[in-house]
Amino acid sequence: MKFSLAAAATALFATALADVDPIIIKGSKFFYKTNGTQFFMRGVAYQQEINSNTSASSDVQYTDPLSDATSCKRDIPFLTKVKTNTIRVYAINPDENHDDCMNALANAGIYVIADLSEPGLSINREDPEWNVPLFERYTKVIDVMAKYTNTLGFFAGNEVSNQKNNTYASAFVKAAVRDSKAYIKSKNYRALGVGYATNDDADIRENLASYFDCGKTEEAIDFWGYNIYSWCGESSFTKSGFDVRTKEFESYNVPVFFAEYGCNTPRPRLFTEVGALYGDDMTGVWSGGIVYMYFEEENKFGLATVDGDKVTTNEDFDNLSKEIAKATPSGVKADSYSPTNTAAASCPTVNSDWGAPSDPLPPAANAVLCSCMMSSIGCQVADSVSDDDLGDLFGTVCGYEEGKYCAGVNKNTTVGPYGAYGMCSAKEQLSFALNAYYEGQKKAAKACDFKSSATVKAAASSTASSCVSLMSQAGKEGTGTVTAGAVAGTSGSSSGSKGAAAGMSVTHVRVGSLGLGLYVLGALASGFAMILL
Repeated sequence: MKFSLAAAATALFATALADVDPIIIKGSKFFYKTNGTQFFMRGVAYQQEINSNTSASSDVQYTDPLSDATSCKRDIPFLTKVKTNTIRVYAINPDENHDDCMNALANAGIYVIADLSEPGLSINREDPEWNVPLFERYTKVIDVMAKYTNTLGFFAGNEVSNQKNNTYASAFVKAAVRDSKAYIKSKNYRALGVGYATNDDADIRENLASYFDCGKTEEAIDFWGYNIYSWCGESSFTKSGFDVRTKEFESYNVPVFFAEYGCNTPRPRLFTEVGALYGDDMTGVWSGGIVYMYFEEENKFGLATVDGDKVTTNEDFDNLSKEIAKATPSGVKADSYSPTNTAAASCPTVNSDWGAPSDPLPPAANAVLCSCMMSSIGCQVADSVSDDDLGDLFGTVCGYEEGKYCAGVNKNTTVGPYGAYGMCSAKEQLSFALNAYYEGQKKAAKACDFKSSATVKAAASSTASSCVSLMSQAGKEGTGTVTAGAVAGTSGSSSGSKGAAAGMSVTHVRVGSLGLGLYVLGALASGFAMILL
């Protein structure tokens, strides 16, 4: 009996989570929840072998830095030497256990801000969409990280729009922000912010900041991360443009911070910007920043070289350690802080410089609606069709009658409305389009063949009560507005590979050389038909 009690006590201790004072948001500042002290990030990006700004068209392997407790504990002493209180991780595996590393970080007073995407499941700036498989990925990360009191918040995207000709992609990221925030609220998790990390592109940076902050609170970001590398070598507050950036955000109504910083030309990096970032010129607006990055790799941004259990720091590390030791930001107390900058930004106008409309946003990712639709149709993609062949089929069916049968899956931001089923998986979207064509041909047997790529199925004899309202709102053509929010679940699609369902490269269901959304624009606008049969 004594042994059993001891074993139980050991097991309980092993699974107990370290508890730290959570970080909360009030106005445009972060605070420790309990003592009300203002929180300034002294951060370091912490992830190996991943490009923070990738939009690759193939899956990229990555190592989850929070699931390797041995490496995590190896590096924490070095992180604390540069006074780190925040790390940013770019991709975690929600199926792994993170307790040991998160506990060790909490014991060291280190908080975590996590990107929700991963290579292969992320919003691709060239062919953007927000869909159920992506939402399921995001919610899994939220679920595993919400239990830790040292989880500071999440990024719904990183540098997705990076020039004027792909700003339309921001609409899908803002939809991801909206659905992620709604999910956190629906699960009754503690307040966890969802933000966005932007690049420093002169042509779009102001529109980006305004777009993600404007409109309804439930759709807007909770904080704004700025990836900025304009202070190089012996620069200054004015020479680097930090003065102008600070002025731009003086009235911003949510916290702003450097989500990445640390120009590496020349090297070694001097990190003299640290004095400015945590000094009086900037602390009234900025909440600190995150140095890019801990691991020395081919991009030459690292603070340390890691070889097995051996860590060798470099001059960048030494210079950061020296500068951060002098950083003593002066903040305010939460109870004496009354925000005056409470107004959201004005939404930018859609024009040649900005392509993302603020209203409406792409539809909420609703797995139930996708399931309802799949139950109701009589023609669907054959199980034998591979993801690689979906693009040709889309090209065929979307080429008929000026894109008529693909209106329900339209994802183009300038030719509307958004299709209600554009957030389903690729195979579900294609099934909807094939069925629309099939019904348009009065269910002629040959109309559901497509060289054996489609198959007739028995539609549900009656529509489930839970589906009636959803299907009615979507409408027969799929162009209606569904008011229900996002719902994660096992959509029929997600059973396919990541490949054609969603993501950094995934959504790449191609029609010719264009993504489906762009193709539908062309089909609807010009009447061009691509008939492949």
